[in-house]
This record gives sequence, C-alpha cells and structure tokens, in this order.
Amino acid sequence: MTDSVGDSLDRALESAFTRPIPKSAQAQMKYLVKQLKGTRPVAELLGVTQRTVERYVVGKLKRPRQELRDRMEREVKKRWQPQIRARARKKAESTDGLVVATRARFGFTAAPGTTDDARVRDITQALPPAYADRLFTARERGATEQQLQRIAAEGLAEMYFRASNTRAHGLGVEFTDVQQIEISL
Repeated sequence: MTDSVGDSLDRALESAFTRPIPKSAQAQMKYLVKQLKGTRPVAELLGVTQRTVERYVVGKLKRPRQELRDRMEREVKKRWQPQIRARARKKAESTDGLVVATRARFGFTAAPGTTDDARVRDITQALPPAYADRLFTARERGATEQQLQRIAAEGLAEMYFRASNTRAHGLGVEFTDVQQIEISL
C-alpha cells in the first residue's frame, strides 16, 4: 500500500483536533446537514438521495454501508474544528515547520562519477516552515500528488541531502515509489 502526501497532510492537521469527530451515523449526518445548510447539498455530496439523508438525521437508518460510512467520516473530518485546523497550519507555516517520515526510492542527479543509483531509503527529516507553507498552499489549491511529492522532494533534498545547502551543491533528488509517508506537525 502506498501513502499519499495529500492524505498525510490531512492526517497531520487532524492530529491537532481537541475533540473526536461524531461517531454515530446520525450525529455525523446532522453535523453535515448543519454545515452545508440543508439535506439536499449533503445528499449531492455523499451521492445518496435526500430522503436517505433525512432518514439518518431522524434516526430511522443507523448503519450505513461501508462505502457511505467512509465518505461521511471523510467529509466530517474535512469540516471538523476549522479554527483548530487553521491554528495548527499557521503554526507549522510560521514557526514550527513539519516532520516528514518516509520510505521511498531516492535517486540523484549529480556530477559524473558519483553514486546516483536510486534506492529505497527510510528518512525522517524536519522541514522548515517555508515547506509547510508550500505544501499546505498547494494542497489547498488542488495540486496533484506528483506536485506535492515534488515539493516534499525539494525540502528533503535541501535539508537531508544538502544539509541546508551547506554541502552537495547542485544535487538534484528524485523522490519516487513512495511506500509510506507520514507528516506530523
């Protein structure tokens, strides 16, 4: 199973939550109806009928199928505690940065005669706030997974391989075959 940078960014922000999300299908559906101001937008968002949403809200339906349960949970998490999420993001972008722990294939483009063969490495590296800002901003603007990986690769290249640009000048890092990635604040 491969992880995505975007999902890992979402999980990092979710780790800042101070309260758990609603657990029951009824509570999750009520929350979504309140957030989206009606049952019709929730029905369109989840791909179910408006009547189905109403049945969950009043408690007539209690156990959604796995696919719907996953969609409901994902949509609730996207909207849960927006101020806490914003505060955690601002702190990462301004002072703390973030930590990337990954297992991926890294290859290099460097001067002739150097070792540039790609190989799988386990790396855990703190990235400065500028990279947190770039990653969160790109994610917000709908960047593709490859674009997010490119930004993470630039950060890992600068901080891990080039040691804040104090060595290995001009070393280009290729970040591919991501097996796992975990980003924390």
